[in-house]
Amino acid sequence: MTETLHIIGGGMAGSEAAWQAANAGVPVVIHEMRPKVGTFAHRTGSLAEMVCSNSFRSDDDEQNAVGLLHWEMRTANGIIMRMADAHALPAGGALAVDRDAFAAAVTDAVRAHPLISVAEEEVTDLPRDGQWIVATGPLTGSALAAAIAAEAGQDALAFFDAIAPIVHADTIDMSRAWRQSRYDKGATEEERTAYINCPMDREQYEAFIDALLAAEKTEFKPGETAGYFDGCLPIEVMAERGRETLRHGPMKPVGLTNPHQPDVKAHAVVQLRRDNALGTLYNIVGFQTKMKYGAQKAVFAMIPGLENASFARLGGIHRNTFINSPTLLDHRMRLKSRSNIRFAGQITGVEGYVESAAMGLLAGRMAAAEMLGHDLPSVPQTTAMGALVNHITGGADAKTFQPMNVNFGLFPPVDARGGRRGRMVRYKIYTDRAKADWTDWLGVRQAAE
Repeated sequence: MTETLHIIGGGMAGSEAAWQAANAGVPVVIHEMRPKVGTFAHRTGSLAEMVCSNSFRSDDDEQNAVGLLHWEMRTANGIIMRMADAHALPAGGALAVDRDAFAAAVTDAVRAHPLISVAEEEVTDLPRDGQWIVATGPLTGSALAAAIAAEAGQDALAFFDAIAPIVHADTIDMSRAWRQSRYDKGATEEERTAYINCPMDREQYEAFIDALLAAEKTEFKPGETAGYFDGCLPIEVMAERGRETLRHGPMKPVGLTNPHQPDVKAHAVVQLRRDNALGTLYNIVGFQTKMKYGAQKAVFAMIPGLENASFARLGGIHRNTFINSPTLLDHRMRLKSRSNIRFAGQITGVEGYVESAAMGLLAGRMAAAEMLGHDLPSVPQTTAMGALVNHITGGADAKTFQPMNVNFGLFPPVDARGGRRGRMVRYKIYTDRAKADWTDWLGVRQAAE
């Protein structure tokens, strides 16, 4: 019988790793501590639960590195992308999902796989025997995190991540707000009206910034220090960097026309994105926060259209843990000091649902190939998968290593003229090259099996 692969953690990365390994013919056990042991951010015991946002970001596989990663995962029969597509919500050019239906579908599919079983238990140490993948994500249990830090011979690295609030749609004042995707993006009317927009004039915006800066914030525990990841900054931290920062970030007013006042250009706009298939819940886009709950209600009530809003969930903040992967992992994502253990997902220092699942996909395939005695070639760095795994296993500077989203800056460069048009041509060259090389890599792998 084939040796069993053990995976610690049933999030995006763990679920995808299990799916890939099991489809290669390797028996898998997922060790998931929830619901017996909860976390600050999780609400359920479902696999692949989304806790921060319901968006997988851009789905453009020709002009966007995240969209390209979507394409590569779909081509590799990824369970995360399959269920994301099955439970997609209108979101303009982005891929957003009904988070509860998505997690339930992933859970059902993984549990139904004949080669996968789920053990609801907490693993508190790094096993010395057997083949393992650690995919515990940014909220790794304290005991296991301590064991990882002890094995690494250094303190665990960390950053703080924040959660955006969710609003009940029927409490939004649509006499002040309107539905429109930025620049009317989307192939259907539903997609072109996927967002709810709340406009602010200059006076309202300035008052909002004042209240945001003065609001009572969550205090960190004594001795608890970490940096924020720039891709998921709390709104008050953005405001502290400059009064105009939010207006050029999540509150930018471009690409939108208020039908209530078509001749008036908004100074700033707060967008809400659909969070479930019923359209009863909307999350406030980019509004991660560390304000205390009472302060959140008061400050968000200053947003036109949300004066009487009811919240299904308020924002929050939690400590995310990741390892210094360039120092600790080899090119096969194995711990250099213990080659029977791989790491995958956000704990490796990738940022985002898609990136986490992608690293799970590769870890699952790499582990299965090794256990089955197959010679799996390295993933081409010209692909989104290859660029990302190369970054975390040696491409990044270990001294300054921080969580990273996939982006074209991680890819081997191509020649193209400058300017916007040149950039569009260059990105298309990146994605065409990646698709060809990823397809070839998948073919080589499958032939080896």
